[in-house]
Amino acid sequence: MTLSPSDEILGAGAAPVVAQPAWARFEASWYRRTYPFVAAALADGQYSNEYNYYESIGAALGHSPNPWFDELWYLSTYPEVMRAVKRGEWTSGFDHYKQVGYTKLSPHWLFSEQYYRRMNPDVTHRVIAEKGKLNGYDHFLSGGEAGFRSGSRFFDPHVVAIHASSGPVANVRVSGRESGCADTWFSLLLDVQNGLLDGCRSSWYFDPVWYLRRYPEVAEQIKQGEFTCALHHYLMVDDANAYDPQEAFSEAFYAEAYPDVAASVKAGQFRNGFDHFLRAGAREGRLPVAGCDLERYATRPSVRADIESGLFLDPYAHWVASRSADATSTLPAQTAETYAKAHFIDTARSTTTFLGRRPLNFTCDGPPVVSVIIVLHNHFPLTMGTLASLRDNFGGNIELILVDSGSTDETKHIARYVRGARIIPLRYNAGFVRACNLGLAEVTAPVTLYLNNDVRLAPGALTHALKRLASSSDIGAVGGKIVRTNGLLQEAGSIIWRDGSTFGYLRDGDPNCAEANFVRDVDYCSAAFLLVSTAAAKELAGFDQRYCPAYFEDADFCARLIEQGLRVVYDPSVVIEHLEYGSSNSGASHALMQRNRRVLAALRGVFLRNQLPAHSRNVILARTRKGAGARILFIEDRVPLRSLGSGYVRSNDIVRGLAELGHQVTVYPVDNHFHSVARIYADFPDTVEVLFDKTATQFDHFLEERAGCFDVVWIGRTHNLNRVLPILHGNHRYLTGCDVILDTEVVAAPRTLLREQALDLPETISDLDAALRAEFENATFCKQIVAVTEAEAGLIRRSGHTNVNVLGHALQVAPTPASFAERAGLLFVGAITDQDSPNLDSLLWFLSEVMPIIAERRPLIAQLTIAGYQGADVDMTLLSEFDNVRLIGRVDDLSPLYDAHRAFVAPTRFAGGIPYKIHESASRGLPVVASQLLIDELGWVAGRDILSGGAPDAETFAGAVITLYDDESLWSGVRQAALDRICNDCDPARFVRTLSDVIEKARE
Repeated sequence: MTLSPSDEILGAGAAPVVAQPAWARFEASWYRRTYPFVAAALADGQYSNEYNYYESIGAALGHSPNPWFDELWYLSTYPEVMRAVKRGEWTSGFDHYKQVGYTKLSPHWLFSEQYYRRMNPDVTHRVIAEKGKLNGYDHFLSGGEAGFRSGSRFFDPHVVAIHASSGPVANVRVSGRESGCADTWFSLLLDVQNGLLDGCRSSWYFDPVWYLRRYPEVAEQIKQGEFTCALHHYLMVDDANAYDPQEAFSEAFYAEAYPDVAASVKAGQFRNGFDHFLRAGAREGRLPVAGCDLERYATRPSVRADIESGLFLDPYAHWVASRSADATSTLPAQTAETYAKAHFIDTARSTTTFLGRRPLNFTCDGPPVVSVIIVLHNHFPLTMGTLASLRDNFGGNIELILVDSGSTDETKHIARYVRGARIIPLRYNAGFVRACNLGLAEVTAPVTLYLNNDVRLAPGALTHALKRLASSSDIGAVGGKIVRTNGLLQEAGSIIWRDGSTFGYLRDGDPNCAEANFVRDVDYCSAAFLLVSTAAAKELAGFDQRYCPAYFEDADFCARLIEQGLRVVYDPSVVIEHLEYGSSNSGASHALMQRNRRVLAALRGVFLRNQLPAHSRNVILARTRKGAGARILFIEDRVPLRSLGSGYVRSNDIVRGLAELGHQVTVYPVDNHFHSVARIYADFPDTVEVLFDKTATQFDHFLEERAGCFDVVWIGRTHNLNRVLPILHGNHRYLTGCDVILDTEVVAAPRTLLREQALDLPETISDLDAALRAEFENATFCKQIVAVTEAEAGLIRRSGHTNVNVLGHALQVAPTPASFAERAGLLFVGAITDQDSPNLDSLLWFLSEVMPIIAERRPLIAQLTIAGYQGADVDMTLLSEFDNVRLIGRVDDLSPLYDAHRAFVAPTRFAGGIPYKIHESASRGLPVVASQLLIDELGWVAGRDILSGGAPDAETFAGAVITLYDDESLWSGVRQAALDRICNDCDPARFVRTLSDVIEKARE
């Protein structure tokens, strides 16, 4: 050991760093407190000071020099370093870390250099150098520069701040807490004297208070100095799978439930079950403890949005946090709904307090857009709450028709509180059916809304319903998602069974579940909110009076509409909160239902003959009326969002095209990824069912549940065919008459061969033909195969398949307006989904081989912006080490980037298919320099439509970039030629026609 506490830190052979990192300092006072016996040695005069003791004997004993470096952990974590220390190559692990280890290794069980850099991609090598720091740990410990950042799953300063503000450690003084310095909390956590680490959570993955209560022997070991705190014990103890980290994870349950994991732990692949769960299990949908339905929890929109925004790493952390914060009552469901109903009524009652002074105004200043019929019988507060909701919901002209069916409360004087309404007073209770028909006779608007007087409309409900009704001339009625006061579904469209009974689809389900949130044709929708064509309603003479006073009249009415050739549509954007049985006697209601079911069965015999029998297994089949289009199950790696790139844009276009053709599409992702539900729905037509909460683990059960529901299974990517084929075989009886289409997206064999050559790997593919046959061995199961280019179609035919179609991309040209002179810099856009991504390889090659040539010849050009989705498990630090690189991640709107840059680069060394981003860049008027590999796939002409960077070759690529960048005439010519190419190759109308042909061929 050659450094004193005040020396500068030296990297191996490096020049001195200006500022000494905190982790490199020797902390004398901390050292004396941590190793009490040092004081005695100093008192004897054997050593001049604490550092002298550490240098002479402490380092060899495994002492740590400061709270930020753990010597024993470092040596046990990196056994090769321990062996080097024993050989005398380093005086200690700390010596090794200071000299060389700091560049890549982690210094402490509560900080990971790799984790910190991966979770904070903006902390690049350049940023670290500009800040005068030595590594990520130095940056992290710099307080203000690091901010509230995390360097470990087990340390989240936000969680510490939440828990340290209350409880047994609330009196701990936090200097600089207001400044938001991450090192303040981190340093305090590592100070064992204040007990902060054992007194509060440092993350959502470990509960020290519970841990010490569960394992009292650990407290004694800490007291004896064997461990510094509960978390230190958990992360260091040898028998790792004998301890649970918190109440929300059970090692015993996990090992029993997942024997494959237990075997992996035993083989040493994972430290314990929790290690597997955090690294893979949570993402795979495995359960952490008995009774935790984590998959269902992860379907909540708020959960998915919080994960996507980075507030939580995974649904497990979100679940633990919600359990920690949940103070809601655990009342029985029936009692909870009773309270919810009471609250609904109280809210409605509060509406009436101001209406005497400020009546609701429904006066029309022109022709009404919609006539609203509401039948009233007492319940004045509920009525006024409904009317206030209606008026707030829609600002257009409403012809309000109130049929007062013999009210005896304040409803008799409703004209005092509502202006512009047409009020039909009745001296007796005529019942819902007669009263509605009386109201219909007064309707003058082209559209009529039947509305209960015990509902609240969600924002935009009526507007959405009107748009849906007007969207097609064959729609006769529109209904919405009806939610009860307890927050659960009353119905998401309804079913009429063959015996005349009815069923509200998804009753008592989550209103946010995937199955409730797509537009579809249904048997009927409740008259609590039913928007209809006035002409159609009058042609049917309204509700059939044989259902008087009420119930089943809406089912009969919708059935008659369908018999007239009209559609009844359920629209989930039309949301209604309903106080079920709020304006009727529920006991009498059930008796009327039984009577009127028999009436429906007698009157609608022809209609009912084609309905399914009442059975739970038939619910899925019966929830949607069969249309002319095919019912298509679309399988992909993940929900194909456009921002993901990597073929997902094309998959998204295929789904859109199928929906445009009138097919009923269900999207099933085999891998679980978390995106906000709002973002998912914004990316798809509203008629598509997107099962964002499903994974491969549920696919077997899903096929059984959906038996007979699909005409076509469209499988995106060949590896997904191989993955699901055993399940398809096992469920063949449920897929009788179902045709399978394989959309290859890419032919992998040539790409694998090119990758091996590019990376100088041992060759595994020696015979391309044999590799192609192996790749498409399972394609014999498919009626049709789809390739993205004619070149790849030829390879598939070469493997022995003749039923091959070509379906490329769909794009409209929309050139960005900036001129040549107004643009600067190079742009790369592409998804980096995993560590083996061709995009990551191409960027590393470009930055290490091509950019230095460009920088030497034309320094001002050497500025590269990299945009696109980045997988959570991808180590982006590999790119951040290069100068002149700007990593900006996923961008919702790429237009400003395409408008600002002068050239697009696509330096791919191994790939297949057509990179969508080349097409997109060209369509936005940004010329491209690409490897010849991609140009051959495109079928474009190098030098006219695009510039070639060779095979790729570094010199050729650099020269092409510089030429395109400097030559305005060439730039303009390539730009226009590429725009013409896009118009010809990527015509959206032709894309849809080709898609239609593929479906027709499959169904022949």
